[in-house]
Amino acid sequence: MTTSSGSHRREPSTTADERDMLDGWLDYHRSTLVWKCEGLGDEQLRHTPLRPSELSLLGLVRHMAEVERYWFREIMLGEDLPELYCTSEDPDGDFHLTDKDTWTEAHRVWQTEVELARQAAGGRSLDLLSQAENHHRGEVFSLRWVYTHMIEEYARHNGHADLLREQIDGATGD
Repeated sequence: MTTSSGSHRREPSTTADERDMLDGWLDYHRSTLVWKCEGLGDEQLRHTPLRPSELSLLGLVRHMAEVERYWFREIMLGEDLPELYCTSEDPDGDFHLTDKDTWTEAHRVWQTEVELARQAAGGRSLDLLSQAENHHRGEVFSLRWVYTHMIEEYARHNGHADLLREQIDGATGD
């Protein structure tokens, strides 16, 4: 799949130290999600072609904004933050889109959360333990675990994005 802007994802280093390797893979997967959305209009990005699933590319972007916020800021730093799209009445609100939901807004929110996640993790030891006191699972997580989980989360959802994009316009690519 060639991107409309001609941009390319940066392959992670094969010889980096642990921190640079984790940052490299996380950034690679973040840029993969952008790549899967490039060149599509808002209607296409909201499209849910894999019914009965409510998955859409725009929903995945909104979901990843929630996930970045949750793991890096709420869990690791213990910040008390409101949900971006989800509520107790609609826990999957990140995937429940209206005609008013746009790429411009979702991308802005997501990139803001990515930058805040980078700041939350930056300069901190991978051995840092989570600060959240009221985490629903009641577990403690290392920053290393959060990085690994985030890479897995993006990889899984980028697989969904592959299928969605192919259904939307036939574009394929790893």
